[in-house]
Amino acid sequence: MEQNFIELLSEILEKESSTVKLEDTFRDYDEWDSLANLSVIAMLDDEYDVHIESKDFKNLITVGDLMNEVQKRKG
Repeated sequence: MEQNFIELLSEILEKESSTVKLEDTFRDYDEWDSLANLSVIAMLDDEYDVHIESKDFKNLITVGDLMNEVQKRKG
């Protein structure tokens, strides 16, 4: 799941997937903006059938936190 998740996230951010690391704070990417925020939430719903409320989403810090939350909610 990790590689697929990073590839999807890097597509949204228009970054090379090799530059996206689990320990990265995703909001620190230069490409991160409100549209990226909404796009990631939509991607999680479409690709993983996981819905994360914005209040919960803002508590996630790193790419790894985001991926772990998806895995946790998928069961």
